[in-house]
Amino acid sequence: MSAVVEGFAGKIVGPGDPEYDAASRTVLVGGSPAYVLRPGTVEDVRKAVRYAAGSGLPLAVRGGGHAFPGFGTNDGGVVIDLVDLAGIDLVDKDRHVVRIGGGATWGQVAAALAPHGLAISSGDTRSVGVGGLTLTGGIGWKVRKYGLALDSLVAAEVVTAAGDVVRASADENPELFWAIRGGGGNFGIVTAFEFAAHPTTDIHFGKVVFAADEIADVLPRWAEYLRTAPAELTSIASFANPFLGGPEAPLEIQVAYDGDDAELAARAIDPIRALGTVVADEVALTPYAEVLVDGLVPPPGIRFETRSAFVDKDSVPEVLRILAEAGTSQGSPVIAVRSVGGAVAQVADDTTAYAHRQAELMFVTMTVGPPPVLEATRPARQQLWDRLRPHVSGAYANFLSAAEDADVAAVYPTKTYERLAAVKREYDPENVFSGNHNVRPAS
Repeated sequence: MSAVVEGFAGKIVGPGDPEYDAASRTVLVGGSPAYVLRPGTVEDVRKAVRYAAGSGLPLAVRGGGHAFPGFGTNDGGVVIDLVDLAGIDLVDKDRHVVRIGGGATWGQVAAALAPHGLAISSGDTRSVGVGGLTLTGGIGWKVRKYGLALDSLVAAEVVTAAGDVVRASADENPELFWAIRGGGGNFGIVTAFEFAAHPTTDIHFGKVVFAADEIADVLPRWAEYLRTAPAELTSIASFANPFLGGPEAPLEIQVAYDGDDAELAARAIDPIRALGTVVADEVALTPYAEVLVDGLVPPPGIRFETRSAFVDKDSVPEVLRILAEAGTSQGSPVIAVRSVGGAVAQVADDTTAYAHRQAELMFVTMTVGPPPVLEATRPARQQLWDRLRPHVSGAYANFLSAAEDADVAAVYPTKTYERLAAVKREYDPENVFSGNHNVRPAS
C-alpha cells in the first residue's frame, strides 16, 4: 500500500490489514477510514496532507485520540495518526525549553521531564495527546499557578493545508501563533511544540471527601475559598458519580498543592477540610508525573455524552445551587466543577484565541451508557441545562461531545471567531482541516 501516497516513508494501514481494527478507531469512537497514515517524519506529514487535500477525501488528524466527538477518525476518509512523532527533547536547559512531537501524550511528557525536575501545566490524563489538549486550552493540576497548557507554548512547527512547514511564535507568523493557542486543529498539523517548562517538586495531591447531604453547603463555600486560596492550590469538586451511589454519592474535592512544603500545603488545604464533616482524607505527597490518571476506555457500545460551560463570579452561587440540587436527584449526570482563575485570568483576553480568561469556574456534566440510555436521559439533561443557561457562558472545547455550529459558537465568541476565520482564510482557504470544532475560512 506504500504506493497510495507517493514518496511516503511512514506506515499505511487500510481495510484488511491486521492492524486496521485498532488503527481505525480512537479511544472513544469507532470509524472506518479508507487509509490511516502514520508519518515518521515531517516530510511524511507534508506528503500525507497534500495527498488528503488532493484526493478530496475527509481528513482527520489524531494525536492522543481522546476527543469526545471522535475527531481522530472518520468514515471513508484519510486519518493522519501522529503516534510515531512523539519525541521529547530538552533543547534549552537554561530556559527549560522542551520540544515535543505532535503525537506525544502528556504521560510521556511528565515521565520524560521528571528526571530533570521539570513539568508543564497540562491536563490530568496520561494518554491524552499534547496536541489536542494544547490547541484548545489545557486545564489541569497546575492551572492556577502556571496557567493553561497553551500559556507555556513558545513556538510550534506547523504543516499547513498546502503542505508547507512554517514556524509560529511571537516573532514568526504571530497571527498563526495567536490562532493555534485556542483555535484547535483548524490551521494545520502541529508536528512539534516548544514549551517553556518550569521547575517542579513533588506535590500534595489527593481528595477530601464529604457526605452527599453536605454538598449544598460545602460546594459554594469551597468556591468562595478558592477565590483567595494560594495560586499553588488547584481543585476539582465532583459528585453524582453513579458508581458511588448516584444522588447519594459523596462530594469528592480533589486538591493539588503545587509544592512539597507540608506546612504550606496544610495551610492551603486545611480550609477545605474545615468546610464540613470529612469522611475520607487521602492527600499525600506525590510525584507530579504520578498524579496523571489513565484515560477511561469504554467497552464496546458505551458512549460518553459531555457538555461544559464557564461561570463568572456573579453567577457562581446560583449555578452551584442548581448543580447541587441536580446532583442529589435521581438521573443526574456526573458533575465536575473545576477551579480556574489564578494565572489564567492574568493573561490579557486577546493574547490567545482561548476566550474564557475571566471565568471563575468551569464545569462539566457527563453521562455514560449505551445509546438507548443516553437517549432516554437526554430530556432530563436538557432540562438541567435550560435552568443553567441564563447563568453560564461559553464552552470548553475539550469537554464537548458534539461539534455543531452551536457548540463552535459557544467555544468562540463572535470577535474571536472572526479573527480566527481570517487566519483560516490565509492558511487553509479550502477548509481541508475541518474535522474539529470547525472555523470556516472568512469569505
